[in-house]
Amino acid sequence: MQDNKGPNAMKIEMLSTGDEVLQGDIADTNAAWCGQELNELGLSFSRRQTVADNMDDIVDALQQAAERSDWVLVNGGLGPTSDDLSAEAAARLTACELELNQGWLKQLKAWYVAQNTKMPESNIKQAMLPKGAVVVDNPIGTACGFIVEHAGAKLIFTPGVPSEFKRMLKEQWFPQLIAAAPNAQAKVKRFYTFGLSESSLSDRFNDLALPEGVHLGYRSARPSIEVKLFYPREAPQYDQLSQVVRNELADHVFTEDQGNWALHLQQLMIAQGKKLALAESCTGGMLAAELIAVAGSSAYLDRGFVTYSNQAKQQSIGVPLATIEKYGAVSIETSQAMALGALKHSEADIALSVTGIAGPSGGSEDKPVGTVCFTLAEGDKCISQQLLLSNRSRSVVRIMSTAVAMDMLRRYLTGSPVLGEYQHLKRIHSADRIL
Repeated sequence: MQDNKGPNAMKIEMLSTGDEVLQGDIADTNAAWCGQELNELGLSFSRRQTVADNMDDIVDALQQAAERSDWVLVNGGLGPTSDDLSAEAAARLTACELELNQGWLKQLKAWYVAQNTKMPESNIKQAMLPKGAVVVDNPIGTACGFIVEHAGAKLIFTPGVPSEFKRMLKEQWFPQLIAAAPNAQAKVKRFYTFGLSESSLSDRFNDLALPEGVHLGYRSARPSIEVKLFYPREAPQYDQLSQVVRNELADHVFTEDQGNWALHLQQLMIAQGKKLALAESCTGGMLAAELIAVAGSSAYLDRGFVTYSNQAKQQSIGVPLATIEKYGAVSIETSQAMALGALKHSEADIALSVTGIAGPSGGSEDKPVGTVCFTLAEGDKCISQQLLLSNRSRSVVRIMSTAVAMDMLRRYLTGSPVLGEYQHLKRIHSADRIL
């Protein structure tokens, strides 16, 4: 068989096992996470595949992967039940017997003692490893990992539990990869953007001349699109290239290098010594949930009002009935009354309000599903806009509305135009305070 491993590039494959993964009962988040982490190291998978809980199929997949690769990452199948087949498959692949690893058995028993629980007999299976396998420690679970060699490749077997899998790789496998491929590592500069499509981002940089070893990548993760600049660690043009990308993206960049929008807003708000109040209708508390997901949000987030009904808008934050009757609950006028009401009924300096029609029903000819109004208020100043998020599901309307509100706040705090230009989001109206 032809050797396709190549003299320089390290080839890494991943084999995920399990009927539940193959059939879509659970998402393979381990594979996605590992792919991203490898990318950070300047490495990548050459292939990824999933195989059912069938011994012959697993062994066949392992054989083929070993013949093609330098490393094979095998995930899952290390539990104590009859459908956990990875250790036995590794033994068959390497023509070795399974043997009881006394060291791991001792650690297993200690783990159960620490839990004040008797160890089930079935867990002894997790200490049965192919003869000669190198144990990979699992400090937080009962399934150890292990490494065997076959056909010139190293195969590392790992547990499927995400927390165990991630810790094992970070602490024990990634250091081995770095040591084996020190020149593979690259730096990555990240720009998290909002309001631009992936295709338009690509068009913007089509004519950008990049030095050898430098390239751009894109990752869409609603509502943000991440632009990544990869470059060798010693690239002298790094600062200039980063500035070129930064200038091209302009105020569409929400954050750089860390993608947590809520953390960025928290840092901006605290630095400026301001407090925030929220008045939400169609987002139903989603905006508040995003912000409070970051520890320390109480330092700037004063309170949030979920005023879903017209009555709630009147009773909780004092939106005049006349405003709702004249302009409708989904209107710039009502969104401004909501924001000003949130300020009046809180200790906040800034308020954000969102009111809209998330669907799938409730729209009209004048205000179709996807119509959403936003207001940012400070003092008696209001900056408002009405957008149309058409042809989107209820969930996406709410997610995108939350993102627009966060982007308005980010822009306001950084001195950018509060009303950004958003591709695929149609602005119907905008206004300063009109009440």
